[in-house]
Amino acid sequence: MYTNDKILVGKSDKQESSILLNMANRHGLITGASGSGKTITLKVMAESFSDAGVPVFLADVKGDLAGTAIEGEINENIQKRIDRLGLEKYGFECKNFPVRFWDLYGQNGHPIRATVEAVGADILSMMLGLSEAQEGNLDIVFEVAKDEGLQLINLADLRSTLQYVAENKDKYITKYGNITTQSVGVIQRSLLALEKQGADKFFGEPALEIKDFFANGTDGRGVINILHAVELFQSPDLYASFLLWLLNTLFTTSPEVGDLDKPKMVFFFDEAHLLFNGMPSYRLKRIIQVVKLIRSRGIGLYFISQKPTDIPDDILSQLGNRVQHSLRAYTPSELKVVKAAAGAFRANKAFDTEKAISELGTGEALVSFQDEKGAPTIVERVTILPPQSSMGAINDMVRMKVINNSPLCGKYDEAIDNESAHEKITKHNEEKTAAAEAEKQRIEEEKQKLAEAKEAEKQAKEAEKQAKAEERARTLEEKQQLAIKKQQEALEAKKKANSIGGKIEKTVTTGVQRGVTNAISSTISKSIKGLFKFK
Repeated sequence: MYTNDKILVGKSDKQESSILLNMANRHGLITGASGSGKTITLKVMAESFSDAGVPVFLADVKGDLAGTAIEGEINENIQKRIDRLGLEKYGFECKNFPVRFWDLYGQNGHPIRATVEAVGADILSMMLGLSEAQEGNLDIVFEVAKDEGLQLINLADLRSTLQYVAENKDKYITKYGNITTQSVGVIQRSLLALEKQGADKFFGEPALEIKDFFANGTDGRGVINILHAVELFQSPDLYASFLLWLLNTLFTTSPEVGDLDKPKMVFFFDEAHLLFNGMPSYRLKRIIQVVKLIRSRGIGLYFISQKPTDIPDDILSQLGNRVQHSLRAYTPSELKVVKAAAGAFRANKAFDTEKAISELGTGEALVSFQDEKGAPTIVERVTILPPQSSMGAINDMVRMKVINNSPLCGKYDEAIDNESAHEKITKHNEEKTAAAEAEKQRIEEEKQKLAEAKEAEKQAKEAEKQAKAEERARTLEEKQQLAIKKQQEALEAKKKANSIGGKIEKTVTTGVQRGVTNAISSTISKSIKGLFKFK
């Protein structure tokens, strides 16, 4: 409850325990066993900061913080607490608070989106559960994308860029270092697993403008930004990574402001143990640095977990405002935790701190906040104030009314998909494929032309050969015809000669015959004459 410029958190019969607004950015811790009252304490503090004009961010992992949007009701138990603590004199009243609902999946609040490049390789590696070597490969992919103007907006962009870098790793190895296909394969498989958790809805545009968290209602009260995390909490790594990204974004986008009269914003980390489970030392150093430095940005961080030992010592030392609810101690390890929790407080002579931690009832707590000089106050045993708004879930009609009445209604509702790495690489690959096809076609055409030229040359040679053959055949035919003609001429000449010879022979024969006849006749005649003469 906000009163007298203080955040009144708890009260005993004689003592008020309040957080000074100018010390609220010194961070804080709320711890205790399940059912001990941590969520009530968180809610009371969030309401009080809102009344003080300080915007708040918190995650609703069970759905029961959504009731902050509607006015609470005083039942018998709450009335007894009001009476016992004498809250009437502080003007305690039931009321609602200015609330904005957010949802990573966009179902129960304004969608929250971020680009892959804005999340960065470090946080994304945490989301994907990568080893240090695999994270190194992812770093290279981010650097290549940056140098080559490939915007990493959504997971499709990252997948395409991973494949592109892997396929061209020889081109980048000298400048960026070794890229292994094994690591790229692991990252690709991890991305598929992340998508199954619904994380693909988180990566994209329009991206969240972090300034929208730093808002006040029309009455000047700080807006309580409630992340609906019921489904998100089912994926602990994604939940923790998202909150870590949000913290880092707050740090990197908020300017130095020094010490203020009150925080610019208070950020509650519920189930904070998930943030540090299995975290490698190199990443933890970064978180420790952020926790130490974000105070100068005017932002207060409050971690909520079951045990103080869930939080690394280097971060615990930065948490000046502490609320310790009851812890159960049955085993040696549990007793050790209780002892460590008690040792973190300045002792109060009125009671045994270690014993009190195990005896605290529901709604009771040991508290120690920083005083005006920044020193922790002596631990006090108090009863936590009741919340002023409703404690519990709300129906869908109430939730949608709050969402629709928000000034951010419609700003983030529709996802947009501008040209980015995936489209550029796809276009590049299509152009490359088209060029390859064109080159293939050109080669085929060249082959076809060469084949046609060879065929034409072959046909020309065949034609030439055929022509020569025909010429030879024609020459032979002509020779044959000439020979035949000569033969015919010879025959004709012979025939003619024979004809002439026949006539000559006939003439000769006739002449011979005539000569013979004449000779015979002459001889006969002479013989006769001789005979007659002899006689």
